[in-house]
Amino acid sequence: MRRIGGMLLLLVVVALLAPVQAAAHDASAYGGVFRSRSMGGAWLNADAGLFLSAALTVAVDPRDPNHLLMGSDSGLLASVNGGRSWTQEAPTLISGAVFAVAFSPDGAVVVCVAPGGVYRNIDGSWRRSDAPLGATPSRGVVFGAAPKRLYLLGRDRLFISNDGGAHFARVPDDADDAEGLESLAILRQPSETLFAVAHGRLVVSTDGGQHWQQRPVTGSADPIETVIPDPTVPNRVWAAAANRLYVSSDSSRQWQAIGSVFPEMHTVVRGIAADPAATTLVVTTHRGTYRSTDGGAHWVLEEGNLPVHLEAGPLARDPGNPSVLYVVYSLVPYPEVWRSALDGSNLLARADPMCLIGGLAFLLLLLLSGALLVAWLVRRRSEIPGAAR
Repeated sequence: MRRIGGMLLLLVVVALLAPVQAAAHDASAYGGVFRSRSMGGAWLNADAGLFLSAALTVAVDPRDPNHLLMGSDSGLLASVNGGRSWTQEAPTLISGAVFAVAFSPDGAVVVCVAPGGVYRNIDGSWRRSDAPLGATPSRGVVFGAAPKRLYLLGRDRLFISNDGGAHFARVPDDADDAEGLESLAILRQPSETLFAVAHGRLVVSTDGGQHWQQRPVTGSADPIETVIPDPTVPNRVWAAAANRLYVSSDSSRQWQAIGSVFPEMHTVVRGIAADPAATTLVVTTHRGTYRSTDGGAHWVLEEGNLPVHLEAGPLARDPGNPSVLYVVYSLVPYPEVWRSALDGSNLLARADPMCLIGGLAFLLLLLLSGALLVAWLVRRRSEIPGAAR
C-alpha cells in the first residue's frame, strides 16, 4: 500500500510539472474595453477587474462621460466612474450576448438587445419592450432624428419604434434591397438618413427604412464591409471595402479613396474614427486597431496597452468629446459569438472535446490519488507505536 501511494503521489507531481502542449498565456489576451483621450495616441484599460472572453459593444452616456454601458457575451455591464469598476445590469432580466446598446441623444432613454429580448431603461429601471420575433439578437440599434423614434436591426430585418422603444414593429420591406441587412447606421442632420450594408452593397433610406436605394462607392466594385457617418463633420460618411477606406462629403453620393491600403490583405474593418481634418484616422479591425497620422498614407498596428492578436470590434466616441475613443476586444471571434447568440447555445458547448476529456481525466486522477494518499497516511499513523493514543 505504501508503494502504491508513493507511486501515485509521484505521478501527480510529474503530471503537474511535465510540459504540455498548450497555447502560451498572454497577459493581454482577454477581451475588454479600452479608452483613448487623444484620438488613439495612447490607450488605457477601461474595464478594471474584468476578465471578459468577449466585449461586444460600448456606449457612452451623453449626459455623463463617466457613465458607460458595455455589452458582453454574458450580459450588460455598467460603470459610473469611467471604467474603474463595473456592475452587472439587471442580471435576472438581461442575459446572453449583448451586441446592441444605445443612449438617446439626450441620455434619458437607454435600449439594449440580448437574445432573450429588447430592453428599455427609463429613470434607472429596466423593462422588457414589446418586440416581434426576428428582432433578437440584434446587430444594432440607433435613435432617429424624431423624438422617441428608434431603429433596430435584428437578424437581417429592420424594426422601428415611435414610442421611445416601448414597442417595436417590423418595417415593411417593399424593396429587395431591404433584405439581408448586415449593419445599420444613421445620419440625423441635416435630414435623417439610414445607411446599411446588404449583401456587400451600400443601401440608403431617407424615408425611415420603407424604401432603400443602392449607393455605389465610387472607385470600388468590391463588397462593402461597413459604413459609418462621421459625428464631427456634417454630411461626411466613411466606408471600408477592399482593404482600404473611402470617404464621402455629401452623404454618400460621391466617394473618394483615402490613403493607402492596410498592411495586411483581407482586413475586416469594424469601426472608423477621424479628426475633422481627416489627418488622424483610427480603424478597428479583426486584426486589431490601426492608426494613421498622415491621412492614411501609412498605417501602424496599435499595440502598447492594447491586446495583441485579438479581434477589435465596433469603435465608440464620447458624444461630448469626439476625440475620446472606446474600442472593444474579444478573445472569441465575433462571428462565433454571433452564431452562438443565434442558436442559443453556450460557448462551452463549442470547446474541444479532447480538452474536456483530458481535464476530466486529470481531475479523476487527482481525486483518486488524494483518496489513496489519505488511506496511506492513516495506515502509516496506525503503524507508529503510540500514535493512536
